[in-house]
Amino acid sequence: MQIAKRIRRLGTEGGFEVLVQVNKLKTEGRDIISLAIGEPDFDTPQNIKDAAIKAIKDGYTHYSPSAGILPLRESIARYVSKTRGIEVDPDEVVVTPGVKPVFFNSILSCINEGDELIYPNPGYPIYESVTNFLHGKPVPLPLLEEKNFSFDVEDLQKKITPRTKMIIINSPHNPTGSILSYNDLKAVAEIAIQNDIWVISDEIYYNITYDGKFQSIVSIPGMEERTILLDGFSKTYAMTGWRLGFGVMKKELAAHIARIETNVDACTATFTQYAGIEALEGPQDDSLAMVEELKKRRDLIYEGLNDIKGIKCLKPKGAFYVYPNVTEACRNLNLSDSEALQQYLLYKGNVAVLARSCFGQRNKGEREEYIRLSYATSRENILEGLRRIKKAVEV
Repeated sequence: MQIAKRIRRLGTEGGFEVLVQVNKLKTEGRDIISLAIGEPDFDTPQNIKDAAIKAIKDGYTHYSPSAGILPLRESIARYVSKTRGIEVDPDEVVVTPGVKPVFFNSILSCINEGDELIYPNPGYPIYESVTNFLHGKPVPLPLLEEKNFSFDVEDLQKKITPRTKMIIINSPHNPTGSILSYNDLKAVAEIAIQNDIWVISDEIYYNITYDGKFQSIVSIPGMEERTILLDGFSKTYAMTGWRLGFGVMKKELAAHIARIETNVDACTATFTQYAGIEALEGPQDDSLAMVEELKKRRDLIYEGLNDIKGIKCLKPKGAFYVYPNVTEACRNLNLSDSEALQQYLLYKGNVAVLARSCFGQRNKGEREEYIRLSYATSRENILEGLRRIKKAVEV
């Protein structure tokens, strides 16, 4: 049977491929510490689960509007208005099964064949994958360790061409844990306004910050009408399996995004949307406690990695990832690159991490080696994982 050629342009997430390896090794009896997948190990707060159960018992098990139920869109509008300092109308909100559909639908709605989209590299692999799949041209913007994993403004300016239609930013950032400064955001805003470019601001880790105050580009004058803000419930409320996300954008675009949802998903599960209302408007104690615990884990893994010969690591400011430089470790072990180190640590050290290659192709001239570790796991697992990595690397 024939398979469409476009499928060849569709990438994947390396983390899920490593998860398959991890699960296979576990079934063989291997004790694997996984620091690979970015998923909170906390349970969804009980009040949110209770709200979903109540919604099911109350009969909210049928279709809902493709853009999302009005009570949730109103709740999101209030939440974003308060946290980002702008006025949001419920008609500017689209609710989807996770954040990925909003991203996919935004590219589908705003990018024509051959149009260029600038994205952070290293970065979330779906940015590049979806752009390629929809016949856009992904243009990587290097994030530099010497700039605390931010970008060079002059480099960004040089990448702007008449075909540039969109810039993606992700802050707090996956995989590095960096946060863009206000000056970085202002530079992106000025370029976007001058060149009439859309900006997608992926803020899924908005509430998971440790040092300094997070700022959103949407709050900069002139950016509200050209920014597509992405956020959701997976990380802040440990609701990865619930598949509940949203986008905030100008009304005209929101209508197109919702129409695509009509054609693809019909709607987001109705009872999960009522759980979303409870998440935003109910007690925040569990979420705040989770972030406080993640901060302690961050400090633990940051200090531990810097105590391993051949590894050096910047302290992340948000999300729940560290992105250490492992160039010297690879050299000491006679390993060709971080992908080889990933496999070495998995099969020799019984620790799962993700290589640089899981987050986009190397930038031109990039020579350093990196791995990503998730500290969304227990302190006991982190300590044991660090012990195993140290033993494997310092042979």
